[in-house]
Amino acid sequence: MSEFKKILFATDFSRGSEKAFSHALSLARKYRARLDVVHVVQEMLDITEFYVPHISVEVIEREMEEAAEVKIKDFCKDSIKDVEYETHIKMGVPFKEIIETAEAVGADVIVMGTHGRSGVDHVLFGSTAEKVVRKSTLPVLTVRAD
Repeated sequence: MSEFKKILFATDFSRGSEKAFSHALSLARKYRARLDVVHVVQEMLDITEFYVPHISVEVIEREMEEAAEVKIKDFCKDSIKDVEYETHIKMGVPFKEIIETAEAVGADVIVMGTHGRSGVDHVLFGSTAEKVVRKSTLPVLTVRAD
């Protein structure tokens, strides 16, 4: 088995992510690796034709990013005590941002949860984890929520 020096943990703060986090943290402890924690805020669709005068898309996206920053900092402060870590908030398409962040930080592995969607849900919403597995050149450890 390879030695892991940097582990990227991708979270959407769901139950599946919580379960995957325990695996990411365990790997980081075992290999004394740095843990990079990333959360991707999905960009809003262009809604200019549905213009709302008192709220702009940029303001909403900025507020979403700020809220995610607070949430990820609290999550890490409460959950990571004995491992070096860094947090990343990205804006964009989740699977692309996860892969790009992993490559940028020099991660040896990506760890993320899955929602276990199937059937129509899977067809309609797709799977970020599946796309990361298919498109990443790095190893990906997926952990199913249930």
